[in-house]
Amino acid sequence: MTTYDARAELGDSDAPAEDQVAEAFETIVSEGAQRLHRSWREVLATGLAGGLEVATGVLALLAVLAETGSHLLAGLAFSIGFIALLLARSELFTEGFLVPVTAVVARRASWPQLGKLWGGTLVANLLGGWAFAWLIMQAFPQLRATAIESATTFVDAPLDLRAVCLALLAGSTLTLMTRMQHGTTSDPAKIVAAVAGGFLLAGLSLFHSILDSLIVFAALHAGAPFGYGDWLGWFWYTALLNMAGGLLVVTFLRLLRSKNLIERERSAASAGD
Repeated sequence: MTTYDARAELGDSDAPAEDQVAEAFETIVSEGAQRLHRSWREVLATGLAGGLEVATGVLALLAVLAETGSHLLAGLAFSIGFIALLLARSELFTEGFLVPVTAVVARRASWPQLGKLWGGTLVANLLGGWAFAWLIMQAFPQLRATAIESATTFVDAPLDLRAVCLALLAGSTLTLMTRMQHGTTSDPAKIVAAVAGGFLLAGLSLFHSILDSLIVFAALHAGAPFGYGDWLGWFWYTALLNMAGGLLVVTFLRLLRSKNLIERERSAASAGD
């Protein structure tokens, strides 16, 4: 008896993998295909909503940081933004690595559709976050000094080994959070994963292209002594390294783990054409 035959006999499904892995894979592929088949209007709308919702986490982060001076407590507060993303079903650029890529590799969507999702979501996240950051700074002027101090950490950071590692860790952490949330059907468990991701990302000041850009935008609205060119000098490599961390550290390993499931999905897609 082969390994695959044994799995089929011992498990509840005939998939060439453990039942839980197969169920999670089917959920990821199905959701990824649906997200990739969105129209431009839907991509931009969900991306704008995602930027606004992450900005609510930034508001909580700045408020707690201003009151306590603790980045760890501020990281826990920021998880409000990830919980909002989860429950509101919005889109964040750095959450779009595992799920959509798996759908494309399984031939349930195309690479141009993936490019549309990534590009549209990234731009919409930044626009929505920029607008909400302006509202925060107007509503809470007492947070301006905290925003400027926090943002300076990013825009003044040199492109060295530490910056590369911080950005890679941010991308892998967010993609791992996504994988954890798709590994369960329990909403409380998904919320725990969101809190864990927010704590690690914001509490440890990892370099995250969207979250930290919103902090920088808040600082710029508050009259920071740097400009948008300084932000772009930090943003371009952070976004690329976030992608590398999410795709190479987490997504690649998951695709390798699901190789046989991907081959079966591809065969089914070819048979349906």
